[in-house]
Amino acid sequence: MNEKKRIRLGVFEMMNPSNGMPTWTHPEGRGDDWDRLDYWVELAQELDAAGFDFLFFADTYGYATLGGRMPEEVAAHGIQFPALDPMLAITALARATDNLGFVVTSPTTVERPYATARRFASLDRFTQGRIGWNVVTGSSQATTDELFGVTEKLSHDGKYDAADSFLDTCLRYWEHSWDDDAEVRDRARRVYADPAKLHRVEVDDAYQRSQGIFAVPPTPQRTPVLFQAGTSDRGRAYAARNAEAVFIQGQTIESAAAHVHDIRDQAVRNGRHPEDIAVVTGMTVTVAPTRAGAEALRAEYEELLGRDDAAVMFAGITGLDLTGLDPETRVVDLTTDLGQTLIQRYARQDPEMRVGDILDQFRTKAIRGFQVTGTPEEVADEIEAIIDGSGIDGIMLEPTFGGPAAYRAFIELVVPVLAGRGRVGTPEGSTLREHISGTPRLAATHRAHRLTASASPHTPVD
Repeated sequence: MNEKKRIRLGVFEMMNPSNGMPTWTHPEGRGDDWDRLDYWVELAQELDAAGFDFLFFADTYGYATLGGRMPEEVAAHGIQFPALDPMLAITALARATDNLGFVVTSPTTVERPYATARRFASLDRFTQGRIGWNVVTGSSQATTDELFGVTEKLSHDGKYDAADSFLDTCLRYWEHSWDDDAEVRDRARRVYADPAKLHRVEVDDAYQRSQGIFAVPPTPQRTPVLFQAGTSDRGRAYAARNAEAVFIQGQTIESAAAHVHDIRDQAVRNGRHPEDIAVVTGMTVTVAPTRAGAEALRAEYEELLGRDDAAVMFAGITGLDLTGLDPETRVVDLTTDLGQTLIQRYARQDPEMRVGDILDQFRTKAIRGFQVTGTPEEVADEIEAIIDGSGIDGIMLEPTFGGPAAYRAFIELVVPVLAGRGRVGTPEGSTLREHISGTPRLAATHRAHRLTASASPHTPVD
């Protein structure tokens, strides 16, 4: 009998009043707590004690906009606004925990590779190897055009070309600027680092220009665990070449299985092993001792979510403005320059689908993954069916009301059932990469090992 796969456990969070649609006003929401460091420390400690592998922070500099301006609902209702920088809390969370890993989002659009490499290397040192980078290749218009004053507009594929150069530059600094034994710290000889074992990085291409020696010595993982969540054809290709963990929002076992197969098939074509990439899916779990109790909690959650807020958030994510439209308008009758692919997808689902139907779907699911509701045994059964039927390696819990109660219910009611079935347990190893893939360093097949310090061996050195 084959040994059952250990399910990686993560939590999907955002450092704002509500994770997704506004729920901060609910008694179990976090409206009064989201900006307290102690709140996040306590959450991390609960997850750590329960054997979770990582806490994942989605993040963006921007906010939902319509016509380049913030709708009143965003500020008034707290729709993923305001927000703090989660990266600044990681060292405090790591100090208060023993095994829990941390994944932080950082974009390749408005940052610079050297600064990004330095931040993540510092976090890898301070967390003793428990840090991951969710690589984001795009940003909202409010982010790039207004907040940062970026005027150059890249195409969809152009953003991935730029992201390739950005990540390669980081990898050169992390993996190739210091030999493993370059840091000696020899007091007797008064030698901190061996200059002969330091290598100058040289990058000068269409997107990046960076030269010099990395200021951070090798850290436990050297490179943070690389997460990626692109779902377009180019995004999946980028993930297949670079990512160690891919985040999807699975909707059905069949579609998730197809996504997993595609990612791993592309990985093999890039000289990697299928198991080099772990796939985790978002999942919203509503659990109670009885089925009726779980369904009542789910209904209570959905009552908080309004169509108007859904329309604003939908526009901010997709660029498609459905605000002010008659909810009875048929999707096939919409004419818009934005979101054509999305409109066509909805139209193919049902030619009679209405605008109100879209908003109701988005209102209750937003961009979340699997929705699982039931008793502890029912939830565990469904999780196992999803994992075993799709090839997915783990789940990332998305909260309902926004506070820690949803996680606590999962920990108290579902984790013991999964543990009894041998599906969850103490994470392996001490680093996040060991939790995810069983090794502390990038796999030997990762393309980072085929890079060198210099992008062009003929680039003159000062």
